[in-house]
This record gives sequence, structure tokens and C-alpha cells, in this order.
Amino acid sequence: MTQPSRPNIVILFADDLGWGDLGCFGADDIPTPHLDALCAAGVRLPQWYANSPVCSPSRASLMTGRYPAHAGVESILGGTRHTPGLPHQPTLASHLRQRGYRTGLFGKWHLGADPAYAPFHFGFDETFGFRAGCVDYYSHIFYWGDHNPVHDLWDGDDEVWRNGEYLTTVIGNRAADFIIRTAPESPFFCYVPFNAPHYPMHAPDEHMRRVAHLPPGRRESAAMIAAMDDAVGEILAALDRSGARDDTIVLFSSDNGPSRESRNWLDGEEISYTGGSAGGLRGSKGSVFEGGLRVPGIVSWPAQLPSNAEHDQVGTMMDLLPTLLHAVDGEEPELPDVDGISLLDALRGDGDGEGVATPSGEFTEATERAVVWEYQGQYAVRRGRHKLVHDAREGMDPPAAVHAALFDLESDPQESTDLSGQAPRIVADLERAITRYQDAAVQWGSTARSR
Repeated sequence: MTQPSRPNIVILFADDLGWGDLGCFGADDIPTPHLDALCAAGVRLPQWYANSPVCSPSRASLMTGRYPAHAGVESILGGTRHTPGLPHQPTLASHLRQRGYRTGLFGKWHLGADPAYAPFHFGFDETFGFRAGCVDYYSHIFYWGDHNPVHDLWDGDDEVWRNGEYLTTVIGNRAADFIIRTAPESPFFCYVPFNAPHYPMHAPDEHMRRVAHLPPGRRESAAMIAAMDDAVGEILAALDRSGARDDTIVLFSSDNGPSRESRNWLDGEEISYTGGSAGGLRGSKGSVFEGGLRVPGIVSWPAQLPSNAEHDQVGTMMDLLPTLLHAVDGEEPELPDVDGISLLDALRGDGDGEGVATPSGEFTEATERAVVWEYQGQYAVRRGRHKLVHDAREGMDPPAAVHAALFDLESDPQESTDLSGQAPRIVADLERAITRYQDAAVQWGSTARSR
């Protein structure tokens, strides 16, 4: 058995950030120097996926290591103070707390606004942020839905008011403070789910000036991303100041692809917003095409992972829990109720995982699993280079743009050419994977109802 290393863990999680919204993922119009430097010092994950094209289910998978249906959150949760959320079950935070970690959450929870579903019930020692899906960046009020606006900013169990303070900056500062205070005493897990660049489109003047050359829409999104990058810089600087950087795993990603929803403005204008970029991928938030699911991924662990490397095989949010517990325990944990897999050996380049990271981006292939997505009647499944979709939309709203199609993502990442007529055996294999998933989902639902 390998001696446990007990690395610190920091998860930086953007909100509605597209695959093409960072410099290290091809965006040449948005200044993201801190995230670009993190990527250069670690492993770039170009085949990284959310487990859902929308926020609450994606966050449930990150927390539990399960598919959204298995975790019990399959849709976007509301924001009233009586909104139930994630069914009570083990989470990454509770697993780490049992292992002696100090755990903190700073930012957006969105897994239940009712106090009975607050983050401290799921393994977090210290929390600061909001519980609904989005808030005004300066007043921290949740405006949406058929109810009165709700103020939504909490320090632990206490409602707090920080009126006029830009929330992205406040979140970054609180996370950095947690690291500085905790690093000398204990290994820590610092989960930082930013609300940027989710609507409403609010950004400080200094960041708007940085991107003044961009057109309206893209400019606001770019400014919000630049502000988030500055907050990431504060967090990384705290790791450096505390001497914890080398033995800290830092993971950056996003909950889903870029939004094309209306209501992105708070001036009464309800138009579809196109400021985020999926980097040329088809679809957006709410879609099981690549643009709704594939998100930027970066992981850094200077003590054990290579720098300036690329892991070019499929990974998902539900893989984080088993991967991180593998790193903490020194051996792969037994997690029979978890759907994700550990990618640690593959990321290190010393095992027979799904792919091995190398500076050139090459990998060794092993038997590849099928990963399934489901959202509001849409299905997608990917195994290796092939992906099958059923009733896939272009975004949040019906109708379906494609009833059924098979794509080769290696040669056609834009999902433009249906190959189903040329590859019936591959279609049949992927159809069976969807059927197995559907059968499992029925069992998950039955088990949940019997509790």
C-alpha cells in the first residue's frame, strides 16, 4: 500500500463558462493570465465533461461521484428558501472530513436553498456564499421565478449583507483567507464554485476597461471572466504564501457550456445572450451536443503530476470524487455506490487508465467506458471517439434539432455529419449503453423511493 500523501484540494468551478472562453483553450480575446499559468504548470484536459448540461445536476455529480439521476438531482433547482435539494448522502466533502480534512465552500451551492439542505449538512465545516442558482452580483438578491426577490448571501448559517461588493471578488478573498488560516493546521478541501460568468451580466468598471475593444455581449462576458481570473490569482497566491502550493491539487472547470438564455440583462431587455463561446462546438447550455457538455478542464499538482501536459481522454465531474480520494488514501478506494472512476494513474502516467498524460498529448488506450448524459428527454452516450445522440436540442428549449445521430468526435468535433448509416454495429453498442443506463436509473429511483 502506498503511503497516503494527504494533499490539499482546491476545486475552482466556473458557472456557464464555455469550452472556448479561456486563453489556454483558444480564446485570444479574454485576458486569463492566472488560469493560463495554472494550465501551463499542470495538465490540460481538452476532453473534460460536465455530467449534465445544466447547473444543479452537474454540481450533484461533482459532490457525489454519481450520475445526476443516481445522486437524485436531475433538473435546475429553484431559489425560494423552501426549495429542497440534494438527497442526503456521502459527498466529497464528507469523505474528506472523515479523513481529517478541514472543508470549506465559498460561492454558489445550488443544491437546495432550504436550510435543511445547506452545505454544512453535506460535510462542509465553513461556508460563505449563496444557495440559489444566481444572484445580482452587487445586491446578492435572487430575482427569478414566480415569487418575490430573495436576498441570498450567507456566512455559515447567518444571513449577511455585503451590499455593493462585487461577489466574484468577495468569493475569491474569502477562499484565500480560508487557505491562509487553515494551511498551517490541517489538510484542507477548498471548494470555490464561482457564479461567473452566469447572468446577470455585471462586471466592475476596471474589468470592463480591460476588454473595451470587444463588442457588446462578448465584452460583458469577457470582463466577468477576467474578474474571476483575478480571484483565481488571489487563491493561487494564498497557496504560495502558505507554502502549500506544491502539495495541493487544484482543479478548474465549469458546470456546463455557455448560456444562450434570455434574462441575461436586468434592464428589462429579454434577449438571447451570445457572449460566451463553446469554442466552435455545437450547442450550448441545456444541450447534449458537445457545446453544452464539454467544458474547460485543468488540473495541477506540482508534487506528483507533470507540467505542460495534456490528458486527451474522456473525464467527467463524477470522476473527481474517486480520483481525489485515490490521491488522499494512496490507493484506489472501494466505492461501490459511485459511478465515476479514478483517473489518477492515467494523469500521473503510471497506470493502465483511460489515457496517459504526456507533454505531447499522446496516450495509451485501454478499454474505454461508455459515458451517458440525459436531460429533459435528450440522451447522449460517448465511447472512445464515437458519440450517439437522441432528441438533441441546440440549447435549453425545444424542439430537438436531431432525432438520432452518430458522430465521430475525433474527425468531427462539431457534430455535423451523421455516420449512423455507415456504422450500425457502433450504433447498436451505444444504444445498449443507453438502455443499461435507463435500467439503472429505474433502479436508482426505486431505491430512493423506498428510503
